[in-house]
Amino acid sequence: MRPDLPHPWHGFFHELDGAVSRPVSLSCLGGFVVSICYGMPRPTADVDVLSVVPHADARALLELAGRGSPLHERHRVYLDLVTVATCPDSYEDRLTEILPGVFRNLQLMVLDPYDLALSKLERNAPQDREDVFYLADVLALDIAALDARYRQEMRPYLGNPAREDLTIKLWIEAITERRQRPA
Repeated sequence: MRPDLPHPWHGFFHELDGAVSRPVSLSCLGGFVVSICYGMPRPTADVDVLSVVPHADARALLELAGRGSPLHERHRVYLDLVTVATCPDSYEDRLTEILPGVFRNLQLMVLDPYDLALSKLERNAPQDREDVFYLADVLALDIAALDARYRQEMRPYLGNPAREDLTIKLWIEAITERRQRPA
């Protein structure tokens, strides 16, 4: 996976890379990843960032490129540090760098497609379901693997697992139904 960064992301990230003085890694998720990495034609104005390494640089990055920052004003897109998101255990081991070698100091890491889908489980907003169904369709996600990762790596850490059990069940039923429709 090596996406090209369209406008305005290209200018935004190159300008951000020029503004940071040491290597910084961003773990990205959300609509930006679904759109840029997997081609979903849905615009988004933010990059949801799950973690910044080194963590001490998070505040400075948000001042440079967060909502209301000069980069946001110039490019109309921004970084959004996600403070509430549940991802499967060990998602860090499956992060993939996009655009390796393109930036001097910036490293953009993205969740794998199963972790990306499951990161949307608790919120389960309409756009989250659209993203999950898009990933399932375009990448032919293995629903048994999705369910297994949920049960083994995510369910034990949820505050309301009964609700999320129902959500994953409904997602799997919807994906199965979509796959059974004539082409």
